[in-house]
Amino acid sequence: MIVIIMGVSGSGKTTIGKLLAESLGWEFQDADDFHSSANIEKMRLGIPLDDADRIPWLQDIRNAIAQWLQENRNVVLACSALKASYRQFLVGDSSDIKIVYLKGADKIIQKRLQERQSHFMSEKLLNSQFNTIEEPNNAIYIDISQPPEEIVNFLKTTFG
Repeated sequence: MIVIIMGVSGSGKTTIGKLLAESLGWEFQDADDFHSSANIEKMRLGIPLDDADRIPWLQDIRNAIAQWLQENRNVVLACSALKASYRQFLVGDSSDIKIVYLKGADKIIQKRLQERQSHFMSEKLLNSQFNTIEEPNNAIYIDISQPPEEIVNFLKTTFG
């Protein structure tokens, strides 16, 4: 099974994803690791990515997901997956891929981004992410104001 933890930057995808993977004994993967150096530089400079930037990134993630499923690997993947079309591209018609949406108030997320160290994603891009996100219809919604341990315990009972 693949569990995609989605949301805007600063919503806790990596934190929750790593904790969940560890608690389930699964692998953790971060979609940020699939970005090209050009994409990373754009985001570091506060320039939003467009679909042309994202298509090769999404294709690489989709290929990895297909390989993980073929190898029967259980993976928690942190991935923004902001648009419905991106999620459809990644998930397709697979019943072995589930989506968890980390949703939170922009003030909470802004504060998290201001406190974050050594990440390429500029906090200047938060508004563009909130403008871009299309909330999913078929996902588990999680309120990020809860402590990470509570979120992970809930998800563990769902996927464990």
